[in-house]
Amino acid sequence: MISKLLDGNKRFVETVFEKEKEYFADLAKLQRPTVLWIGCSDSRVPVNTITQTRPGEVFTHRNVGNIVATNDWNLSAVLEFTINHLKIPDVVVCGHYNCGAINALLNESEEDRYIPIWLNSAHKAMERVDDRIRLLRIQIPPEQRRRLIEEENVRLQLEHLIEYPFVRKAMHDGKLSIHGWMYDMDTGEIKVMQKNSIACQP
Repeated sequence: MISKLLDGNKRFVETVFEKEKEYFADLAKLQRPTVLWIGCSDSRVPVNTITQTRPGEVFTHRNVGNIVATNDWNLSAVLEFTINHLKIPDVVVCGHYNCGAINALLNESEEDRYIPIWLNSAHKAMERVDDRIRLLRIQIPPEQRRRLIEEENVRLQLEHLIEYPFVRKAMHDGKLSIHGWMYDMDTGEIKVMQKNSIACQP
């Protein structure tokens, strides 16, 4: 697989880079992405492929379960850099169905040490969905429950996003919009879940 990656890079240089040398030369001098994408690390959700975007158009942060954790210094630095310095006008939190992180949340393994700790930031999504199911006094198939939790997790992470003061301020000043999306691997389609619908105070 490592050889395949290097061979792929050679093909990229020959078939893409050389033909668009001027574009990549300009890109090397300065990046002007207009979207920050916070998505899952899942290898089946390649950002530029499913959105058909070019290098330089989307600033990407990916982690297990598309989590926005306010104690994640990596993400905090990404947010600060893209919003305060690159002046990105849109942030997308994109989850996906059949997410391994949500499966891990629902079926916690005693062998795992770090995954459960990381997924604490998604736990409330599961609680919310289960509370609704109990209130309705209905039974739903496990797969449907998981999909509902995957969707609720996106909404929850948007709430976490707004806990950052500079995110809240940029939204209040009309300089930033946030979006919640779900990617469906069965259809290849992105479902728009939410946009700027969370109350935001400066």
